[in-house]
Amino acid sequence: MRNTEILSIRAALLGLAAFALGACSTMSESECRTVDWRTIGYEDGVVGYPGDRIGVHRKACAKYGVSTDLSAYQLGRDDGLREFCQPANGFRAGSRGNVYGGVCPAALEPAFLAAFESGHQLFTLQQRASSAANQLTARRHELGRIREDIERNALEIISSQSTSDQRVHALVETHELVERAGRTQSEIARLEDESARCQQDLEDYRATLAMNR
Repeated sequence: MRNTEILSIRAALLGLAAFALGACSTMSESECRTVDWRTIGYEDGVVGYPGDRIGVHRKACAKYGVSTDLSAYQLGRDDGLREFCQPANGFRAGSRGNVYGGVCPAALEPAFLAAFESGHQLFTLQQRASSAANQLTARRHELGRIREDIERNALEIISSQSTSDQRVHALVETHELVERAGRTQSEIARLEDESARCQQDLEDYRATLAMNR
């Protein structure tokens, strides 16, 4: 992957980082007074939290008069990030639809981002295939309901207990339902093609990933 592509991807993902990684947490007074800040830094780094994560801890502990040890925290975070910023973790995060907060060291980021993008492509294809399949199922159910309404109207039209007005209404509604059924059938045909294409794209990409392992 070219450097310009990496920078572009990183810029796009940075904007989403706060959503996935910015959830706040608090520490109790006893935790603030006994905490090992290097351990906290490591735990934050190993899951890919951004650097401003320490601000959450600082705010939590400030109300107890406890200050953070930034140096110890950063040492731990650096250790954690070296574990987090591995290609396998990048692929796993991407394939789960997670976002990347631009936290990896420069030496590790290109390989991490390449794996992340590969995993995210898999996630995207899975989502497309699932969406197409769900839309197809919904349209098939809709067509089934339309056909049931047409059958109900047909029974009303031929029923000796129906009034003239009821028969006229049923005939008019049936005409509309038949038109809706035709449009829905066309939509089903389109979605069948789209679903098959999306599924094929997903299978092809999975095969590519398997060959590149």
